[in-house]
Amino acid sequence: MKRSGSAVWSGGLKDGKGTVSAESGALSKVPYNFRQRFENEKGTNPEELIAAAHAACFSMALSLFLGDAGMTADRIETTATVTLDQVGGGFAVTSSHLQTIVKIPNADKAAFQKAVEAAKTGCPVSKLLNATITMDAKLA
Repeated sequence: MKRSGSAVWSGGLKDGKGTVSAESGALSKVPYNFRQRFENEKGTNPEELIAAAHAACFSMALSLFLGDAGMTADRIETTATVTLDQVGGGFAVTSSHLQTIVKIPNADKAAFQKAVEAAKTGCPVSKLLNATITMDAKLA
């Protein structure tokens, strides 16, 4: 299985602009620029997209590991916060912090903790990131 995304950039770093698209069409020529990435202007940026991908991947992996433990969540709500830091002469994604709240009727707390740890390390996006991954997981 292969998935693809694409980006087009025009101009210099600070005055240029670009668009990002996904093969599926879920993203189609979504604009991004320097201000959106480094100055909090409204709009998307690569790190926000990585965070969304990490949250989605973790939630699906958690569903798998919960199922393996005989539990089905009514709801898994996950937020990933990706940190972009200046490292050496450039920038790097240095961490991703996962916060998840999971609603499971009659949950086994020990099995839940085992499942969240397995999902944290086992989801493909976690494996892709060369960053510290931390997590807060709560049963609702």
